[in-house]
Amino acid sequence: MEGDWQGDLERWLEPYLQGLGNKTRRRMCPAYIAGLIGPGDRKSIQPMAARVSEVSYDRLHHFIGVGIWDSAPLEATLWRQADELVGGDKAWLIIDDTALPKKGKASVGVAPQYATALGKNANCQTLVSVTLASGEVPVMLSLRLFLPESWTSDAVRMAKAGVPDLLQTYRTKPEIAIEEIDRFIAAGARFGCVLADAGYGLSASFRQALSARDLCWAFGIPRHQKVYPADVQLIFPVANRGRPRVRHVPDVKSRAAHAMLEDVKWRQVSWRRGTKGRLSARFAAVRVRIADGAPQRIGAAGAQHMPGEEAWLVGEHRSTGERKYYLSNLPADTSMRDLAGVIKARWICEQAHQQLKGELGLDHFEGRSWTGLHRHCLMTMMAYAFLQARRLAQAGRKKKSLWATTSAQPAGSPPSHP
Repeated sequence: MEGDWQGDLERWLEPYLQGLGNKTRRRMCPAYIAGLIGPGDRKSIQPMAARVSEVSYDRLHHFIGVGIWDSAPLEATLWRQADELVGGDKAWLIIDDTALPKKGKASVGVAPQYATALGKNANCQTLVSVTLASGEVPVMLSLRLFLPESWTSDAVRMAKAGVPDLLQTYRTKPEIAIEEIDRFIAAGARFGCVLADAGYGLSASFRQALSARDLCWAFGIPRHQKVYPADVQLIFPVANRGRPRVRHVPDVKSRAAHAMLEDVKWRQVSWRRGTKGRLSARFAAVRVRIADGAPQRIGAAGAQHMPGEEAWLVGEHRSTGERKYYLSNLPADTSMRDLAGVIKARWICEQAHQQLKGELGLDHFEGRSWTGLHRHCLMTMMAYAFLQARRLAQAGRKKKSLWATTSAQPAGSPPSHP
């Protein structure tokens, strides 16, 4: 890393240290984050302490694992700095989850569950992540542990791991995500659209909760998600016998998302330039009503969901032959290119997960407690935000230097290029 990064880190951490108060904690926080950023393959407490002679293992372990201090002021500072770096009407708030493979069963939240990074079930902890991103610059705002029912049904196990009383009831990943989104809104975070994969997009209550908050969203969905045509009508069918109908029903049946797009024109769309040229795929889009309203019996079809919110149904046909499907409540006049750009913006959170693990040791924590894990996550997010701030500042200086060089050239001379 170029320059005096440790000096920059100490200056950048000043707003965080004000929230820690105690002198020892004010020393441990920069030492821990410097350990995450600095050299070394392993970023757990013991090897980090061994690489820094002036900080003992016991003090660093106490700071993260059992020290009495409130993380809320540090989170508030992180969110404020993230908003200054990448927040705005064109920013994305990306919901996802990431797995931390673990051995044994004592670490908080560890259980056999699906690990996206591994593509299979594995013994791991699962963190719900929230990333604020602008263009190709992500900043992680939150990493919150998901507790499987094998944990929430065992009060003794949770008490031993130090799970707070208010968080010991089972919560789905979308429910955790909504709670975090509400916290960011209350803190004044600025973003234009919420993005998530099909693991969250299949939740009708999650989509409806965001719409109720007047938020724009774009989510992946399973191919069998049911939808209605946008012009579906609600009618009162005439009963041939018995009492007349007292509830209206749709005049057409709902269809699976993939079937709804069979007769729609697909076309090649490019959404941005990558390192190997323009990124493109074939897309199709049509306005629909999502079949996620209240369930109601509709003749011989049995109980069916009534038409809900109007939205875009988008299909993507990749060059590999794979097809993906999405729903978005973006306005009806949104262009196909803009729809594709929004849908494909979600990839940047996966890059953030890889960097947090590969460069900053997110998955290296060896403690077992709820508090220790979340404090370690907070330190890795602060380290990541610092690196992003430093990279953006360096990019800004390079642009300014390039502008000064080209401006100083004599008239008529060809412009220079980096």
